[in-house]
Amino acid sequence: MGSRSGRRKQRWCSTSVQPLTPLMEGPDPDTSEGNNVGSGKKERSWELIRSWVRTHKTNNNNNNNNNFSSSSSAHFYTNSGRSPSNKRLDLRLVLSVLGCPLAPVSLLQYDPVPHSPITEIPIERSSAHYIIQQYLAATGCLKHKRVAKNMYATGSVRMVCCETEIGWGGKTTSAAAAAGSRGMGDSGCFVLWQMSPGMWSVELVVSGVKVVAGSNGKTVWRHMPWLGTHAAKGPQRPLRRIIQGLDPKSTANLFANAQCICEKRIGVEDCFVLKVAADRAAVVERIDGPAEVIRHVLYGYFSQKSGLLIHLEDSHLTRVQAPGADTVYWETTIGSSVGDYREVDGTLIAHQGRSVATVFRFGEVSVQNSRTRMEEVWRIDDVVYNVPGLSLDYFIPPADISDNANHSP
Repeated sequence: MGSRSGRRKQRWCSTSVQPLTPLMEGPDPDTSEGNNVGSGKKERSWELIRSWVRTHKTNNNNNNNNNFSSSSSAHFYTNSGRSPSNKRLDLRLVLSVLGCPLAPVSLLQYDPVPHSPITEIPIERSSAHYIIQQYLAATGCLKHKRVAKNMYATGSVRMVCCETEIGWGGKTTSAAAAAGSRGMGDSGCFVLWQMSPGMWSVELVVSGVKVVAGSNGKTVWRHMPWLGTHAAKGPQRPLRRIIQGLDPKSTANLFANAQCICEKRIGVEDCFVLKVAADRAAVVERIDGPAEVIRHVLYGYFSQKSGLLIHLEDSHLTRVQAPGADTVYWETTIGSSVGDYREVDGTLIAHQGRSVATVFRFGEVSVQNSRTRMEEVWRIDDVVYNVPGLSLDYFIPPADISDNANHSP
Protein backbone atom coordinates (compact mmCIF):
# COMPACT_ATOMS: atom_id res chain seq x y z
CA MET A 1 0.00 0.00 0.00
CA GLY A 2 1.22 3.46 -0.82
CA SER A 3 1.56 6.72 1.00
CA ARG A 4 -1.23 8.68 2.62
CA SER A 5 -1.58 11.03 -0.32
CA GLY A 6 -1.53 8.14 -2.76
CA ARG A 7 -4.16 6.32 -0.77
CA ARG A 8 -6.51 9.29 -0.84
CA LYS A 9 -6.31 9.37 -4.63
CA GLN A 10 -7.29 5.74 -4.90
CA ARG A 11 -10.54 4.96 -6.75
CA TRP A 12 -12.05 1.53 -6.49
CA CYS A 13 -14.15 2.14 -9.59
CA SER A 14 -12.53 2.57 -12.97
CA THR A 15 -15.53 4.62 -14.14
CA SER A 16 -16.39 8.18 -13.16
CA VAL A 17 -17.36 8.86 -9.55
CA GLN A 18 -21.07 8.31 -8.87
CA PRO A 19 -23.12 9.92 -6.09
CA LEU A 20 -22.85 7.82 -2.97
CA THR A 21 -25.83 5.90 -1.65
CA PRO A 22 -25.92 4.24 1.78
CA LEU A 23 -24.57 0.74 2.15
CA MET A 24 -27.31 -1.86 2.47
CA GLU A 25 -26.85 -5.10 4.36
CA GLY A 26 -28.19 -8.22 2.71
CA PRO A 27 -28.58 -8.62 -1.05
CA ASP A 28 -27.07 -5.86 -3.18
CA PRO A 29 -28.42 -4.44 -6.44
CA ASP A 30 -27.64 -5.97 -9.80
CA THR A 31 -26.50 -3.42 -12.36
CA SER A 32 -25.99 -3.63 -16.10
CA GLU A 33 -23.40 -5.97 -17.52
CA GLY A 34 -20.06 -4.97 -18.89
CA ASN A 35 -17.73 -2.19 -17.86
CA ASN A 36 -20.45 0.45 -17.75
CA VAL A 37 -20.98 -0.09 -14.03
CA GLY A 38 -22.50 3.28 -13.33
CA SER A 39 -25.01 3.37 -16.18
CA GLY A 40 -28.73 3.04 -15.67
CA LYS A 41 -30.74 3.30 -12.49
CA LYS A 42 -29.30 1.43 -9.53
CA GLU A 43 -31.85 -0.80 -7.91
CA ARG A 44 -32.16 -1.15 -4.15
CA SER A 45 -30.65 -4.16 -2.41
CA TRP A 46 -33.80 -6.27 -2.34
CA GLU A 47 -34.00 -6.16 -6.15
CA LEU A 48 -31.10 -8.60 -6.56
CA ILE A 49 -32.75 -11.41 -4.66
CA ARG A 50 -36.08 -10.56 -6.31
CA SER A 51 -34.39 -11.11 -9.71
CA TRP A 52 -32.84 -14.31 -8.37
CA VAL A 53 -36.22 -15.64 -7.27
CA ARG A 54 -37.87 -14.70 -10.56
CA THR A 55 -35.12 -16.56 -12.44
CA HIS A 56 -35.86 -19.79 -10.58
CA LYS A 57 -39.59 -19.28 -10.92
CA THR A 58 -39.15 -18.98 -14.70
CA ASN A 59 -36.94 -22.08 -14.76
CA ASN A 60 -39.59 -24.04 -12.89
CA ASN A 61 -42.33 -22.98 -15.32
CA ASN A 62 -40.18 -23.86 -18.32
CA ASN A 63 -39.45 -27.27 -16.89
CA ASN A 64 -43.16 -27.90 -16.33
CA ASN A 65 -43.98 -26.89 -19.91
CA ASN A 66 -41.30 -29.22 -21.27
CA ASN A 67 -42.51 -32.17 -19.13
CA PHE A 68 -39.15 -32.42 -17.43
CA SER A 69 -40.54 -31.89 -13.92
CA SER A 70 -40.88 -34.72 -11.46
CA SER A 71 -44.17 -35.83 -9.97
CA SER A 72 -43.45 -33.80 -6.84
CA SER A 73 -43.30 -30.01 -6.54
CA ALA A 74 -39.50 -29.99 -6.10
CA HIS A 75 -37.29 -29.27 -9.11
CA PHE A 76 -33.50 -29.45 -8.90
CA TYR A 77 -31.02 -27.66 -11.14
CA THR A 78 -27.30 -28.33 -11.02
CA ASN A 79 -24.46 -26.05 -12.11
CA SER A 80 -24.31 -27.74 -15.49
CA GLY A 81 -27.90 -26.69 -16.24
CA ARG A 82 -27.54 -23.04 -15.23
CA SER A 83 -26.48 -20.23 -17.53
CA PRO A 84 -23.34 -18.18 -16.77
CA SER A 85 -25.51 -15.14 -15.98
CA ASN A 86 -27.49 -17.10 -13.38
CA LYS A 87 -24.32 -18.43 -11.78
CA ARG A 88 -22.96 -14.89 -11.64
CA LEU A 89 -26.18 -13.72 -10.00
CA ASP A 90 -25.87 -16.53 -7.42
CA LEU A 91 -22.31 -15.47 -6.56
CA ARG A 92 -23.30 -11.82 -6.22
CA LEU A 93 -26.12 -12.77 -3.90
CA VAL A 94 -23.87 -14.87 -1.65
CA LEU A 95 -21.15 -12.21 -1.54
CA SER A 96 -23.73 -9.54 -0.69
CA VAL A 97 -25.04 -11.52 2.28
CA LEU A 98 -21.97 -13.41 3.56
CA GLY A 99 -19.05 -11.42 2.15
CA CYS A 100 -18.63 -8.72 4.79
CA PRO A 101 -21.69 -8.39 7.06
CA LEU A 102 -21.53 -6.15 10.12
CA ALA A 103 -22.47 -6.85 13.74
CA PRO A 104 -25.68 -5.20 15.01
CA VAL A 105 -24.08 -3.01 17.70
CA SER A 106 -20.95 -0.95 18.22
CA LEU A 107 -18.05 -2.19 20.31
CA LEU A 108 -17.96 -1.03 23.92
CA GLN A 109 -15.05 -1.25 26.32
CA TYR A 110 -15.59 -4.36 28.42
CA ASP A 111 -14.93 -3.60 32.09
CA PRO A 112 -14.04 -6.68 34.16
CA VAL A 113 -15.05 -4.89 37.38
CA PRO A 114 -18.70 -3.69 37.54
CA HIS A 115 -19.01 -0.21 39.02
CA SER A 116 -22.58 -0.63 40.23
CA PRO A 117 -23.43 -2.65 43.34
CA ILE A 118 -24.17 -6.25 42.47
CA THR A 119 -27.65 -5.92 43.98
CA GLU A 120 -28.51 -3.20 41.42
CA ILE A 121 -27.46 -5.23 38.37
CA PRO A 122 -30.12 -7.47 36.77
CA ILE A 123 -29.28 -11.16 37.04
CA GLU A 124 -29.27 -11.46 33.22
CA ARG A 125 -26.56 -8.78 32.96
CA SER A 126 -24.44 -10.04 35.83
CA SER A 127 -24.60 -13.60 34.49
CA ALA A 128 -23.51 -12.41 31.04
CA HIS A 129 -20.66 -10.46 32.63
CA TYR A 130 -19.43 -13.58 34.39
CA ILE A 131 -19.68 -15.68 31.19
CA ILE A 132 -17.59 -13.14 29.25
CA GLN A 133 -15.01 -13.22 32.05
CA GLN A 134 -14.79 -17.00 31.66
CA TYR A 135 -14.52 -16.61 27.88
CA LEU A 136 -11.59 -14.20 28.18
CA ALA A 137 -9.91 -16.56 30.66
CA ALA A 138 -10.48 -19.58 28.39
CA THR A 139 -8.92 -17.82 25.39
CA GLY A 140 -5.91 -16.69 27.43
CA CYS A 141 -6.62 -12.97 27.21
CA LEU A 142 -6.62 -12.36 30.97
CA LYS A 143 -3.13 -13.70 31.61
CA HIS A 144 -1.47 -11.49 28.98
CA LYS A 145 -0.48 -8.02 30.09
CA ARG A 146 0.68 -7.07 26.60
CA VAL A 147 -1.99 -5.48 24.43
CA ALA A 148 -1.95 -6.26 20.71
CA LYS A 149 -1.95 -3.01 18.74
CA ASN A 150 -2.93 -4.61 15.46
CA MET A 151 -3.62 -7.93 13.78
CA TYR A 152 -3.22 -9.50 10.34
CA ALA A 153 -5.05 -12.64 9.22
CA THR A 154 -5.43 -14.62 6.01
CA GLY A 155 -7.92 -17.35 5.24
CA SER A 156 -9.83 -19.27 2.61
CA VAL A 157 -13.55 -19.64 1.94
CA ARG A 158 -15.94 -21.76 -0.10
CA MET A 159 -19.36 -20.29 -0.82
CA VAL A 160 -22.45 -21.85 -2.35
CA CYS A 161 -26.00 -20.66 -2.98
CA CYS A 162 -27.83 -23.85 -2.04
CA GLU A 163 -31.51 -23.52 -2.83
CA THR A 164 -34.60 -21.38 -2.84
CA GLU A 165 -38.19 -22.11 -1.93
CA ILE A 166 -40.97 -20.12 -3.56
CA GLY A 167 -44.39 -20.23 -1.96
CA TRP A 168 -47.57 -19.17 -3.73
CA GLY A 169 -51.12 -19.84 -2.61
CA GLY A 170 -50.09 -22.50 -0.11
CA LYS A 171 -47.86 -24.36 -2.59
CA THR A 172 -44.08 -24.43 -2.30
CA THR A 173 -41.53 -25.07 -5.04
CA SER A 174 -37.94 -25.88 -4.10
CA ALA A 175 -35.03 -25.41 -6.49
CA ALA A 176 -31.37 -26.21 -5.91
CA ALA A 177 -29.49 -23.16 -7.03
CA ALA A 178 -25.82 -23.86 -7.35
CA ALA A 179 -25.02 -27.43 -6.50
CA GLY A 180 -26.61 -30.64 -5.45
CA SER A 181 -23.77 -31.44 -3.09
CA ARG A 182 -21.80 -29.41 -0.58
CA GLY A 183 -18.55 -30.29 -2.31
CA MET A 184 -19.28 -27.77 -5.07
CA GLY A 185 -19.30 -24.01 -4.86
CA ASP A 186 -17.07 -20.99 -5.39
CA SER A 187 -13.70 -20.94 -3.65
CA GLY A 188 -11.71 -17.90 -2.62
CA CYS A 189 -9.50 -16.28 -0.01
CA PHE A 190 -9.38 -13.16 2.13
CA VAL A 191 -6.90 -10.86 3.87
CA LEU A 192 -7.90 -8.96 6.99
CA TRP A 193 -6.15 -6.15 8.87
CA GLN A 194 -7.26 -4.72 12.20
CA MET A 195 -6.02 -1.90 14.40
CA SER A 196 -7.47 -0.56 17.64
CA PRO A 197 -9.73 1.23 18.12
CA GLY A 198 -12.33 0.20 15.56
CA MET A 199 -10.20 0.21 12.41
CA TRP A 200 -10.23 -2.74 10.02
CA SER A 201 -9.88 -3.62 6.36
CA VAL A 202 -10.79 -6.81 4.49
CA GLU A 203 -10.28 -7.94 0.90
CA LEU A 204 -12.19 -11.02 -0.24
CA VAL A 205 -11.77 -12.64 -3.67
CA VAL A 206 -14.10 -15.47 -4.75
CA SER A 207 -13.95 -16.93 -8.28
CA GLY A 208 -12.21 -13.80 -9.52
CA VAL A 209 -14.74 -11.40 -7.96
CA LYS A 210 -13.22 -9.01 -5.41
CA VAL A 211 -15.08 -7.41 -2.50
CA VAL A 212 -13.35 -4.78 -0.35
CA ALA A 213 -14.60 -3.24 2.90
CA GLY A 214 -13.11 -1.25 5.73
CA SER A 215 -13.45 1.21 8.57
CA ASN A 216 -11.24 4.04 9.79
CA GLY A 217 -12.98 4.04 13.17
CA LYS A 218 -15.60 6.58 12.03
CA THR A 219 -16.87 5.51 8.61
CA VAL A 220 -17.63 1.98 7.42
CA TRP A 221 -17.57 1.47 3.66
CA ARG A 222 -17.79 -1.34 1.11
CA HIS A 223 -16.96 -1.76 -2.56
CA MET A 224 -18.42 -4.35 -4.93
CA PRO A 225 -17.67 -4.38 -8.67
CA TRP A 226 -21.33 -4.31 -9.71
CA LEU A 227 -22.33 -1.66 -7.15
CA GLY A 228 -19.40 0.67 -6.58
CA THR A 229 -18.25 2.18 -3.28
CA HIS A 230 -20.82 2.90 -0.57
CA ALA A 231 -20.74 4.15 3.00
CA ALA A 232 -22.76 2.55 5.77
CA LYS A 233 -25.42 4.51 7.60
CA GLY A 234 -25.80 4.48 11.35
CA PRO A 235 -23.30 3.90 14.15
CA GLN A 236 -19.87 2.48 13.45
CA ARG A 237 -20.06 -1.32 13.79
CA PRO A 238 -17.45 -4.11 13.65
CA LEU A 239 -16.98 -6.66 10.89
CA ARG A 240 -18.73 -9.92 11.74
CA ARG A 241 -15.70 -12.00 10.68
CA ILE A 242 -13.65 -10.41 13.45
CA ILE A 243 -16.01 -11.36 16.28
CA GLN A 244 -16.60 -14.98 15.22
CA GLY A 245 -13.63 -16.30 17.18
CA LEU A 246 -10.85 -14.36 15.46
CA ASP A 247 -10.41 -11.59 18.05
CA PRO A 248 -11.62 -12.62 21.55
CA LYS A 249 -11.28 -9.11 22.98
CA SER A 250 -13.46 -7.60 20.27
CA THR A 251 -16.00 -10.37 20.93
CA ALA A 252 -15.95 -9.53 24.65
CA ASN A 253 -16.42 -5.82 23.90
CA LEU A 254 -19.36 -6.62 21.63
CA PHE A 255 -21.09 -8.53 24.45
CA ALA A 256 -20.17 -5.94 27.11
CA ASN A 257 -23.86 -5.07 27.67
CA ALA A 258 -25.28 -8.47 26.81
CA GLN A 259 -27.99 -10.39 28.62
CA CYS A 260 -27.88 -14.09 29.40
CA ILE A 261 -31.30 -15.22 28.24
CA CYS A 262 -31.20 -19.01 28.47
CA GLU A 263 -29.23 -22.24 28.16
CA LYS A 264 -29.26 -24.29 24.98
CA ARG A 265 -27.57 -27.39 23.62
CA ILE A 266 -25.59 -26.99 20.38
CA GLY A 267 -24.49 -30.39 19.10
CA VAL A 268 -22.87 -32.08 22.08
CA GLU A 269 -22.20 -28.80 23.94
CA ASP A 270 -24.38 -27.25 26.62
CA CYS A 271 -24.18 -23.49 26.14
CA PHE A 272 -25.10 -20.20 27.76
CA VAL A 273 -26.88 -17.93 25.28
CA LEU A 274 -26.00 -14.22 25.37
CA LYS A 275 -28.02 -11.61 23.49
CA VAL A 276 -27.20 -8.13 22.19
CA ALA A 277 -29.53 -6.01 20.06
CA ALA A 278 -29.43 -2.67 18.29
CA ASP A 279 -31.48 -0.10 20.20
CA ARG A 280 -34.19 1.97 18.57
CA ALA A 281 -32.00 5.05 18.09
CA ALA A 282 -29.33 3.04 16.24
CA VAL A 283 -31.96 1.34 14.07
CA VAL A 284 -33.51 4.69 13.09
CA GLU A 285 -30.12 5.95 11.91
CA ARG A 286 -29.95 3.06 9.45
CA ILE A 287 -33.22 3.92 7.66
CA ASP A 288 -32.64 4.32 3.93
CA GLY A 289 -35.56 5.70 1.93
CA PRO A 290 -38.36 3.11 1.77
CA ALA A 291 -36.22 0.54 3.64
CA GLU A 292 -36.57 0.56 7.43
CA VAL A 293 -34.63 -1.74 9.74
CA ILE A 294 -37.07 -3.17 12.27
CA ARG A 295 -34.59 -5.08 14.42
CA HIS A 296 -31.08 -6.52 14.39
CA VAL A 297 -30.22 -9.05 17.10
CA LEU A 298 -27.13 -11.19 17.74
CA TYR A 299 -26.91 -14.32 19.91
CA GLY A 300 -23.65 -15.78 21.16
CA TYR A 301 -23.45 -19.39 22.36
CA PHE A 302 -20.68 -20.00 24.91
CA SER A 303 -19.77 -23.53 25.96
CA GLN A 304 -20.44 -24.30 29.62
CA LYS A 305 -17.56 -26.77 29.57
CA SER A 306 -14.75 -24.88 27.83
CA GLY A 307 -16.00 -21.29 28.10
CA LEU A 308 -15.32 -20.74 24.39
CA LEU A 309 -17.63 -19.22 21.79
CA ILE A 310 -18.91 -22.06 19.59
CA HIS A 311 -21.85 -20.51 17.72
CA LEU A 312 -23.11 -17.09 16.56
CA GLU A 313 -26.54 -16.32 15.20
CA ASP A 314 -27.95 -12.97 14.13
CA SER A 315 -31.30 -11.94 12.70
CA HIS A 316 -31.85 -8.80 10.64
CA LEU A 317 -35.41 -7.74 9.68
CA THR A 318 -36.09 -4.93 7.17
CA ARG A 319 -39.43 -3.52 6.03
CA VAL A 320 -39.66 -2.08 2.52
CA GLN A 321 -42.56 0.25 1.74
CA ALA A 322 -42.06 1.52 -1.83
CA PRO A 323 -44.54 4.11 -3.15
CA GLY A 324 -47.52 2.45 -4.78
CA ALA A 325 -46.45 -1.05 -3.75
CA ASP A 326 -47.36 -3.50 -1.01
CA THR A 327 -45.23 -3.68 2.11
CA VAL A 328 -42.55 -6.35 1.86
CA TYR A 329 -40.38 -7.74 4.66
CA TRP A 330 -36.88 -9.19 4.26
CA GLU A 331 -35.43 -11.25 7.11
CA THR A 332 -31.80 -12.34 6.94
CA THR A 333 -30.57 -14.91 9.46
CA ILE A 334 -26.92 -16.03 9.67
CA GLY A 335 -25.86 -18.90 11.91
CA SER A 336 -22.13 -19.58 12.27
CA SER A 337 -20.47 -22.55 13.92
CA VAL A 338 -17.02 -21.69 15.32
CA GLY A 339 -14.31 -24.19 16.19
CA ASP A 340 -10.78 -25.58 15.79
CA TYR A 341 -9.30 -23.27 18.43
CA ARG A 342 -5.51 -23.01 18.26
CA GLU A 343 -3.05 -20.95 20.26
CA VAL A 344 -1.46 -17.93 18.57
CA ASP A 345 0.96 -15.97 20.76
CA GLY A 346 -0.79 -17.28 23.88
CA THR A 347 -4.34 -16.57 22.67
CA LEU A 348 -6.82 -19.20 21.46
CA ILE A 349 -8.14 -18.30 18.01
CA ALA A 350 -10.91 -20.12 16.11
CA HIS A 351 -9.42 -21.42 12.84
CA GLN A 352 -12.47 -22.97 11.16
CA GLY A 353 -16.17 -22.38 10.87
CA ARG A 354 -19.28 -22.68 8.76
CA SER A 355 -22.01 -20.09 8.21
CA VAL A 356 -25.51 -20.79 6.93
CA ALA A 357 -27.58 -17.80 5.84
CA THR A 358 -31.28 -17.70 5.07
CA VAL A 359 -33.01 -14.78 3.34
CA PHE A 360 -36.79 -14.86 3.77
CA ARG A 361 -39.11 -12.55 1.83
CA PHE A 362 -42.76 -12.16 2.80
CA GLY A 363 -45.48 -9.54 2.54
CA GLU A 364 -48.47 -8.25 4.49
CA VAL A 365 -50.86 -8.63 1.55
CA SER A 366 -49.21 -10.84 -1.07
CA VAL A 367 -49.51 -14.61 -0.68
CA GLN A 368 -46.15 -15.07 -2.38
CA ASN A 369 -43.04 -15.61 -0.31
CA SER A 370 -39.54 -16.94 -0.89
CA ARG A 371 -36.76 -18.42 1.19
CA THR A 372 -33.17 -18.64 -0.06
CA ARG A 373 -30.39 -20.53 1.71
CA MET A 374 -26.64 -20.14 1.19
CA GLU A 375 -23.52 -21.43 2.93
CA GLU A 376 -19.92 -20.47 3.56
CA VAL A 377 -17.14 -22.66 4.92
CA TRP A 378 -14.12 -20.69 6.10
CA ARG A 379 -10.65 -21.46 7.41
CA ILE A 380 -7.96 -19.23 8.96
CA ASP A 381 -4.51 -19.91 7.51
CA ASP A 382 -2.36 -17.36 9.31
CA VAL A 383 -2.67 -14.85 12.18
CA VAL A 384 0.01 -12.32 13.16
CA TYR A 385 -0.16 -9.75 15.95
CA ASN A 386 1.66 -6.40 16.17
CA VAL A 387 2.67 -6.16 12.52
CA PRO A 388 5.55 -3.65 12.20
CA GLY A 389 4.85 -0.62 10.04
CA LEU A 390 1.05 -0.90 10.03
CA SER A 391 -0.26 2.66 10.36
CA LEU A 392 -3.47 4.67 10.11
CA ASP A 393 -2.82 5.20 6.41
CA TYR A 394 -3.83 1.60 5.71
CA PHE A 395 -7.38 2.32 6.85
CA ILE A 396 -8.11 5.56 4.96
CA PRO A 397 -11.34 5.17 2.97
CA PRO A 398 -11.30 5.44 -0.84
CA ALA A 399 -11.11 8.96 -2.23
CA ASP A 400 -14.79 9.22 -3.14
CA ILE A 401 -15.81 8.31 0.44
CA SER A 402 -13.28 10.79 1.88
CA ASP A 403 -14.33 13.57 -0.49
CA ASN A 404 -17.98 13.03 0.34
CA ALA A 405 -17.26 13.17 4.09
CA ASN A 406 -15.20 16.37 3.70
CA HIS A 407 -17.99 18.13 1.78
CA SER A 408 -20.86 16.98 3.95
CA PRO A 409 -22.37 19.58 6.31
